Parts: sequence; structure tokens; C-alpha cells
Amino acid sequence: MKKILLSGLFALAMLGQLSAPSFAGGHTPGVDYVVGDKKFSAHMEKAASAAKGTVFIIHDWDGLNDYEKSRAKMLSDLGYDAIAIDLFGVAAKLESRDDYRRETGALYKDRAAFRARITAALEAGMASGANTENIVIIGYCFGGAAVLEAARAGIQADGFVSFHGGLGTPDGQDYKNTTAPVLLLHGSADPVSGMQDLAALLNQLKEANIPHDAEVFGGARHSFTVPGSRDYDEQADKKSWDALQRFLARLG
Repeated sequence: MKKILLSGLFALAMLGQLSAPSFAGGHTPGVDYVVGDKKFSAHMEKAASAAKGTVFIIHDWDGLNDYEKSRAKMLSDLGYDAIAIDLFGVAAKLESRDDYRRETGALYKDRAAFRARITAALEAGMASGANTENIVIIGYCFGGAAVLEAARAGIQADGFVSFHGGLGTPDGQDYKNTTAPVLLLHGSADPVSGMQDLAALLNQLKEANIPHDAEVFGGARHSFTVPGSRDYDEQADKKSWDALQRFLARLG
């Protein structure tokens, strides 16, 4: 069984507790857990037959919603158990950009809490009956930055994939403890993390001897995978999803 390892993980027992999976209407199972005094609920989509592995999905800055749930369904259709995790908590107010900035900003300022929430979600998902042999963590925008936080934290997985994520590395952090290959899927016109940020990250991964790949989609801006957003790019969306599938296939 794959284990989630994080420096100081013993503190997690004090921060959070796991609960058994819950079932909405007897259909899609949810995964409920607690970190500190906050309640969280992830969304699970089980593969119809024996799963090839489990893909954890970390949401954008507006929290876990139908977008991530739809991606989980797409992954379950491909034969993977898929769990869209929650980093903000079920009671979080998420009605405006100010709310999104409040929630993401709090985690960016408290990296220990950031990592503890990621770890608690992964542990809860793995305790819920998901396949534990092949674990891949993916994320979109803020979720892409969270994936890289998980990679730097030394969380054990079989792969990390960032879709148009924030690529900057906080002061004092590096990739020396990263445990698995990293795939970066990014638009060349992304105004949030530009090509200089991508180049810097690739150099960091190379210096840390971490297997890595990047696919850059010409002209694609931020949020190019999100239908309905002003940056949506159907071609880049399809190409990046194909790249994820190739990455998953290489892992077995």
C-alpha cells in the first residue's frame, strides 16, 4: 500500500481524523475528514471495474465544484479511482474573488497548514477503498500550485501533474525530497506564471535529478482547460488531457 509521507506527519494525528466514506443518495461516495476544527469533504468516483490506480484532483482557487467532479468522472471512465479533494472546508464562504483570495492566501501564508490539509485528504481517500498501488496527484491553477507543494513536501506518489498552475517556488523550498516524476502542462501566454517561471522550475527539477516533462501550448493563457472561462482553449484542453493519459499509461 502506498503511504503518504511528510516531514512531521505525526502531527497530523493531532490535526485531523478520518471518517468512513459517506454515500450521497446511495450513489457516488464522498470522503469526509477533519483537520483541526474544520470539516472537509472530498468527492470520489470509483472505476467500474478493477482500478488501474487512483488520481487525486486538487481544485482551483474557487474550491471544489462541478468542474473537478466532472474531471473525476472522466478519469473513472478511463479506469481509475478518482478523488477530487477539498482544501478549504465545507463551511468556507466561496462567493466572490475576495473569498477565493482569502482562502488561497491563508494557505500560501501557512505552508504547514497547506501541507497538512493535502496530506489529510490523501490519507482519507486512501482509507476509503480507493486503489492504493498507483497514486497520481493532479491539479488546476491553484490546484496545480498545490500539486507542486505536495511534490516539494516529499509526499510519496507515483506522479505529479500541474495544469496551468502557479510555478513559483517559495523561499526556502526545493525539490530535493520529491518522490516521483513531475509533468507540467502550461500555456505559453499564461500571465500568471510565464515562460521564465517555467524555465526556472525545469532547472530546479533538473538540478534535483527529478524526472520531469513539460508540454507548452502555444498561445494558451491561464485556465485554458476551463470551459466558459475567457481563457478556455479547446485545442489546448484536449492536448493537455491527452498528455495526462500518456503520463498515466507510462506509470502502468
